[in-house]
Amino acid sequence: MRKERNPRPAETDPTNSPDVALDKPSLRQVILLISSLISLSHSVKVFASKWKLIRDKLEELNSGLIAADNCDSDETPAISDLIRKIIGTVTECDDLARRCVDLSFSGKLLMQSDLDVICAKFDRHAKKLSEIYTAGILLQGFAIVVSRPGLGACKDDMRFYVRDIVTRMKVGCSDLKRQALVNLLAAVTEDEKYVKVIIEIGEIVNLLVNFLGSPETELQEAALQVLHIISGFDSYKAVLVGNGVIAPLIRVMECGSAVGKKIAARCLLKFTENSENAWSVSAHGGVTALLKICSNSDSKTELISPACGVLNNLVGVEEIKRFMIEEGAISTFIRLSRSREDSVQINSIVFLQNIAYGDESVNKLMVKEGGIRGLVRVLDPKSCSSSKTLEAAMQAIENICFSSINYVNILINYGFMENLLHFLRNGDVSLQGIALKVAVKLCETSEEAKKAMGDGGFMPEFVKFLGAKSFEVREMAAEALSAMVVIPKNRKRFAQDNRNVETLLQMLDTEEVNSGNKRFLFSILNSLTGSSSGRRKIVNSGYMKNIEKLAESEVYDAKKLIRKLSTNKFRSLLNGIWHT
Repeated sequence: MRKERNPRPAETDPTNSPDVALDKPSLRQVILLISSLISLSHSVKVFASKWKLIRDKLEELNSGLIAADNCDSDETPAISDLIRKIIGTVTECDDLARRCVDLSFSGKLLMQSDLDVICAKFDRHAKKLSEIYTAGILLQGFAIVVSRPGLGACKDDMRFYVRDIVTRMKVGCSDLKRQALVNLLAAVTEDEKYVKVIIEIGEIVNLLVNFLGSPETELQEAALQVLHIISGFDSYKAVLVGNGVIAPLIRVMECGSAVGKKIAARCLLKFTENSENAWSVSAHGGVTALLKICSNSDSKTELISPACGVLNNLVGVEEIKRFMIEEGAISTFIRLSRSREDSVQINSIVFLQNIAYGDESVNKLMVKEGGIRGLVRVLDPKSCSSSKTLEAAMQAIENICFSSINYVNILINYGFMENLLHFLRNGDVSLQGIALKVAVKLCETSEEAKKAMGDGGFMPEFVKFLGAKSFEVREMAAEALSAMVVIPKNRKRFAQDNRNVETLLQMLDTEEVNSGNKRFLFSILNSLTGSSSGRRKIVNSGYMKNIEKLAESEVYDAKKLIRKLSTNKFRSLLNGIWHT
């Protein structure tokens, strides 16, 4: 016989809902009611933010009720009482939803207040259900696990799946929590859209952060892995930081398992890419913890490398940098720069470069602690350092030492010139390019450096690079030579080889008229006119007609060269050649 329904539910009897029979309601009926209300809420076009909050609470409550339904718990007194209260709230909410859809409410402020009250009620119901789970009454309800939707599943299915995981993470036993975390990790690893779902279901982030303090290693490590994936998304880092993830990560790094420490350091590496998080790491003792890891001889490469990276991200903050120096960071990283592990060696060299750059007091400390000598030793051809390590060492030496003549002289005394020349001659293409850039910068530091480079045999190598396919390489080589031939001894040495002058003049025909390279070539030729042998070789080279044409085309450097060649001594040789 069909049961009659009241046209309007009585407030004193919440079971008199439009969709619930007058007899004792079941969990399944409540779940259907909530599912129907969730669908109806999507039709509401007003008060969108408040309805989203209500919908989130409904989804959270529904996932918990579905888990409870797995163990036929309708007869449990606590559940029966909760069901009646939930139905009453659902009935009220259904009425509010329909009035919002029809725009039949009397006032906006009153409706907003009613929606706040309903949201608070659903929140209390969810917390009560959580308490029931915690008491162990419904523990077996987690035996049935919701299957993960396949790739391309709709967002609602993904949210339902994550909600089920949330319930297990909140109230399951250790095994069920661990399995829930494993399932969550598999989901975010396979489909990054689950990361967005996790962020939208805000409470799960807080649960993951709380697991970092778990005494159970497996739970801690699983939560760390999920957080590490989420931290890879720039737009979600602020959410994690806002949920207090920094402090527990540092605690894990201090006293967690080996795996946990490594993942925690990698998470912090991602968070500190944003300098705004530097102070948060420092405030929770992160700098001290990181320095301790780096100074501990027992620390493994997998941990030291990201720890170095985090400190590199923090060193740009002046106050933190000073604290690092006081804590002995310079000597620690000089020692690490001798590591046989590439990642550790590179990170430590970059750190030394960053902490010393533009700071004379730190540079002095670097010299005193043996840091400069250590960097030069990295460049020893016998050291078997990787190309990336060699490049990092060269760049560090340039940034730390080239601003001071005293430091350049120290480099020369340590044998830096010989090492640099070796890689100009024998390095791979990438390494040769870095070595050439450093050599060009070195030419600009002092007269002594130019003399030492001339004596050391750099000029023939620069001449070879003039024939490179890369315009950038040709230009750097020409720039270096133009700086070096300013020194009389170097100029004489360069002019002694007839092929050098001929190479320069040949290149004037191939380079674009206004290119930087051509300007450097003319600069070298103009310097060579400072010696009689240089002027003679230019005049007798057979390329004077080309230079004349360039001068007639108003190329300033060509006109300047013609003037210098047009002295009384050489005027007879230039008879017929345009001059001013």
